[in-house]
Amino acid sequence: MMDSHDTAPRPERAFLVGVQTDSVQKAEAASLLSELGGLASSLSLEKAGEMLVRVRERSAALLLGKGKAEEVVAAAKASSADSILFDHQISPTQQRNWEELSGLKVFDRNELIIRIFASRARTKEAVLQVELAQLEYSLPRLAHSYESLSRQRGGRYGTKGSGEQKIELDRREIERRVHEIKEELKEVRRSREVQRSRREKAALPRAALVGYTNAGKSSLLNALASASVLAQDKLFATLDPTTRRMALSKGGSLLLTDTVGFVRNLPHHLVEAFKATLEEAAQADLLVEVVDASDPEAPSHMEATDQVLREIGAGEVPRVLALNKIDLVEEGSGRLEALSLRGRGGVHCSARTGLGLSELAAAVEDKLTSASLETRLRIPDSDYASVALLHREASILEELREEEATVLLARLPARLASRLEKYRLD
Repeated sequence: MMDSHDTAPRPERAFLVGVQTDSVQKAEAASLLSELGGLASSLSLEKAGEMLVRVRERSAALLLGKGKAEEVVAAAKASSADSILFDHQISPTQQRNWEELSGLKVFDRNELIIRIFASRARTKEAVLQVELAQLEYSLPRLAHSYESLSRQRGGRYGTKGSGEQKIELDRREIERRVHEIKEELKEVRRSREVQRSRREKAALPRAALVGYTNAGKSSLLNALASASVLAQDKLFATLDPTTRRMALSKGGSLLLTDTVGFVRNLPHHLVEAFKATLEEAAQADLLVEVVDASDPEAPSHMEATDQVLREIGAGEVPRVLALNKIDLVEEGSGRLEALSLRGRGGVHCSARTGLGLSELAAAVEDKLTSASLETRLRIPDSDYASVALLHREASILEELREEEATVLLARLPARLASRLEKYRLD
C-alpha cells in the first residue's frame, strides 16, 4: 500500500517589516504593521515573522542602512520566509536591490493592496479598474507586479489563468493598453449612468455606506434594506457598489448603496482607478459612515475615511455616524463614548444582533429631512435642463407653467440648493 502525501502547496510565507520615521511615530508604525499582517492574511499570505525598524537617514539604495538591511534579511531567512513585505513604499531600484541582497521576493504595502484588489475583482468594471491601477502604478515594477498578480487572479474574468507567463510591455504598448482600458471603462460607466438615471427619475433620496474596510458596511446594508449582499469577515470583500431600496418609517423610501472600503495609505492609483465606483458616495445626499467600534484603531480609521472622502469630493456631504459591532465592545472600556465625542454623536448599533438598527434608520431619515430644503423656483425655458435635473434628483411637490418659465415647489437635496439659488422665489 502506497503512502499518501499532502501535495497541496504551502502558503507563501512573508516576513513583515514596519518602518518608523520622523513623520511616523513608533505607536503608529506598530499599528500599521499589525494592519499589514491583516492585509497579508486576507491574501492567504502566512506571516513568517515581523520586525519594526527605525529609519533616521533614508538610503537611496535600500531605504535602510546596510547593517540594518542585512539584519532584516537574516531574520527573514531564519523564519523560512519566501518574501519580505514592507509597510512603506519602496522604489523600483530599492526593490531590485533588496531582492538581490536577500534572494527573496520583495514588495510593499501598495503592491499588496493591488494584489488584494486583483484577487477580489469579479465584475468587468472592477477587473478593468484593477488592471488600470497596476499599469499606472509604476512602469519599472510592471513585470514584477504582473507575475504576482497573474498567480493571484487565476482564471477569473479578464485573466488568462495561473499559467500566464510574465508580461513584458514597453512604454508604448503600456500607453496603448491604458488608453484601451479607459475607453472600455467609459462604456461600462455609461451603462452605470443609465442605471443611475433610472434610479434618479424615481426622485428617491440617496444614501451611501462608507467607512474603513471590514467595518460591516455590507452587513448593515443587508440588515437595513433586507438585502442579501455578500458580507465576509475579510478586507475589501466589496469592490463594486450595490444599491438597494430601504423603507422609511414615515413613508417612502431611499436608495442605500454599499461602497468599497477605505484603508490607511490607500495607493493613489487605486483611488483614481476606483473614482467611478466612489462617485456613489460623492453624489449621495447623505453618507452613513460605518465604524467598527470594537477596533482599537477606530480613531485612525475615521481619519483615513475623512481623508479619502475629501479626496473624492465628498467631504461636505451630510453624515450620520454608525458605531457598528457594539456587541463586541467591552463594557466600561469608554471606547463608544470616545468615538461618539470624536464623531460629534453617533448611533450605537450591531448589524449582527440588530441592536440599534431602528435608531440608525431614524437618524438617517431625520438627517435626510434636515438636509433637504423645500424651495419654490422659477426656471426660464432657456435653462430647461435644470427642470429635468430637478425631476431626476429632487421631489417635485408642485409644478406650474408660466409664459417662458416653469414654476416648481420642490424638496431639494442640499447639494442642489446653491446651484439653483438664482431661480429661488422668496
